[in-house]
Amino acid sequence: MLFSRTPTLPTPEQALKGRPEPSFAVPERHTVLGTPLLGPYPEGTETADFGLGCFWGAERKFWQLPAGVYTTLVGYQGGHTEHPTYEEVCSGLTGHTEVVRVVYDPAVISYDSLLKTFWESHDPTQGFRQGNDVGTQYRSAIYTHTPEQAATAEASREAYQKVLTGSGYGPVTTEILPATDRPFYPAEAYHQQYLDKNPAGYCGIGGTGVSCPIGVAPAGS
Repeated sequence: MLFSRTPTLPTPEQALKGRPEPSFAVPERHTVLGTPLLGPYPEGTETADFGLGCFWGAERKFWQLPAGVYTTLVGYQGGHTEHPTYEEVCSGLTGHTEVVRVVYDPAVISYDSLLKTFWESHDPTQGFRQGNDVGTQYRSAIYTHTPEQAATAEASREAYQKVLTGSGYGPVTTEILPATDRPFYPAEAYHQQYLDKNPAGYCGIGGTGVSCPIGVAPAGS
């Protein structure tokens, strides 16, 4: 790793072209929650997308929340390649990062609470890596679905930066971008709820130990 090339994001011209349709099927239901992975979702639920390193452990963080999460699934987002495969994403030639999609009931769990789990479950100052996992696919990211989510995410990043700085950490590298411009592509079946199927499997998720302040976001989040 010491002499490896520093990861860089490909341009649209450099990225793999992908395919117009997915090359694999996604399971119908969540192995823990028993809910549909791809919908239909109940009326009133909302969607949140988070990238915080290897998506195996990241997904488990959200399905283990005590209440309000309807379903979770993992996939690829933020890049250029249509319907990529895991191998393509790991090549660094798609521009995607590994993400967790969380479908939740905002009447039960707030977007603020999801953000707190997101920030405290990884180190958002590491750029194109998360611990020993190195590559553009491990970068920290939030892809927002509404202007309210965007404002809330931005406020939480600013608040967490302050406490991280006070604890000796550098700048937060998390990208916050609209999901409408960055399609979510579900990952292969074996990645979905991986740590439920493989309880002793690899989990590279680890936070900074610095608590994220909540309640700093605009109302209506």
